[in-house]
Amino acid sequence: MFSLLPRVEGRSVSFRAALVGSIGVVAVVTLAACGKKGAPAVVLRPVVAVAAQADTRASQSSLPGTIESRYSTPLSFRVGGKIIERRVRLGDRVKAGDVVARLDPADNTKNATAAAAQLSAAQHQLTYAEQQVTRDRVQAQENLISRAQLEQTENAYAAALAQRNQAQAQSALSQDQLKYTTLIVDKAGVITAEQADTGQNVSAGQAVYNLAWSGETDVVADVPETALASLAVGQNATVSIGALAGKKFAARVREVSPAADAQSRTYRVRLTLEAPTPEVRLGMTADVAFAQSTAPASGTPGQSFTLPSTALFHAGNLPAVWVVKADNALELRRVEVSRYGERTVTVSQGIAAGERIVWQGVHTVSAGEKVRVVPPLHPEDFAS
Repeated sequence: MFSLLPRVEGRSVSFRAALVGSIGVVAVVTLAACGKKGAPAVVLRPVVAVAAQADTRASQSSLPGTIESRYSTPLSFRVGGKIIERRVRLGDRVKAGDVVARLDPADNTKNATAAAAQLSAAQHQLTYAEQQVTRDRVQAQENLISRAQLEQTENAYAAALAQRNQAQAQSALSQDQLKYTTLIVDKAGVITAEQADTGQNVSAGQAVYNLAWSGETDVVADVPETALASLAVGQNATVSIGALAGKKFAARVREVSPAADAQSRTYRVRLTLEAPTPEVRLGMTADVAFAQSTAPASGTPGQSFTLPSTALFHAGNLPAVWVVKADNALELRRVEVSRYGERTVTVSQGIAAGERIVWQGVHTVSAGEKVRVVPPLHPEDFAS
């Protein structure tokens, strides 16, 4: 009995060791099998991206404007005096040569009369000096007078001639000043302002009326600096006037102010209305739609792309966009923005047609990261 215990104990130890070894092998196999089945698949970050397409239509930006005459000048007397008559009122139309106002001519008439008397006296003096010098020249040829006396006579004649010329010029000036007491317009137009009334004393050059010339008509608009880069002299525009519903007029940019207004910080743009009708009146409000040609030939430096504002990122302090390359890796690309719209931006440089641009999710990705491209649900929401 005691001789069997070691064997039983030996068998028990061997069995226990074998059992532990089998369990270890099964565990290793099980873990290996679990490792193969449980390896997580690589999940790519989804981003909304669309292939860039060059703009193929003329984008429109509209601004309020006002109808004005291209030329507008103040009407004033060239001499001072008291207004005794006004013949036109605010809003009257005038023709070239019309008399619009008159000054009291009494003082100028006296000056003209005095200048005429001085001219007459100077003319008599010249006639006497001319006769004297003619006689002295004849006598000098016969040696009846000295050479010095002849020189004195010729000197007196030259002085009389100069005095006559001076009096003649003064008389002409006095006559002109008398004419200047009558205010005559030299251009056809409409009276747009009255700045002096009958009985008022005015100085030379002080405005009495303001005259807007007939002929070329301007549309004046104030453009913010964000839209200035898209405007140029000669650019076409369409003008809609609120008082003339349904009518549109062609216009062309004639002048762009080189400096901003000190208070509004806007730039004044003047457009020439090409074919205004008599219904178009000064002071009417208008809506100006600027046509911006954004459809150049493919590959030209002027090619532009309209993207939603959400696509714009930054590289430092400069604008940039995320470009999805062929292997779905991301590249941060610097771009040039030519126009900022309400919900869109117009990119003029930095991308090419066909490149996939990330529209949404630009703040959640990094350079070199591979992504999964998802098309936008409502691409029309980003139309400019």
